[in-house]
Amino acid sequence: MITNTSDKKLIYSYLEEIKDPEVPVLSITDLGIVRDVMLNNDEPEVIITPTYTGCPAMDMITASIKLVLTSYGYKNVKVTSVLSPAWTTDWMSEEGKRKLKAYGIAPPNPKQQVCHENLFAPNESVQCPQCNSYHTHRISEFGSTACKALYQCDDCKEPFDYFKCH
Repeated sequence: MITNTSDKKLIYSYLEEIKDPEVPVLSITDLGIVRDVMLNNDEPEVIITPTYTGCPAMDMITASIKLVLTSYGYKNVKVTSVLSPAWTTDWMSEEGKRKLKAYGIAPPNPKQQVCHENLFAPNESVQCPQCNSYHTHRISEFGSTACKALYQCDDCKEPFDYFKCH
């Protein structure tokens, strides 16, 4: 186990260099998928949780973690993927949410209950990352990746991805 907090902080700083292959503006630490870092006899183990079960980016992220930590002199880097507890957008950093919006992807927001066409079904009010309007509608449950939905702004007419809450 890591006995020195500075060792753990150092490894986390190296992990901040690794970008999510599907959303390259975010580091894996911004995304909140790094759950823990342990060091046993100078051999690091990084515990990660995928944003979505079966996320195809996890293999690339695992390889990147091993490559980056090896480049800093660590040997026998182990990456362990855990599914429980399930990843939630609550684990994303506020900085990561700002980066998403600047990149043109609506960041996850707490779900809001609204009434739509006399149906009392919960819908999310999603803010357009381009013009900040809340006059938007979902085009598709799935966007460019399974963890995003495709929306369109009714004011500026721009389509955009929304990083789904879960």
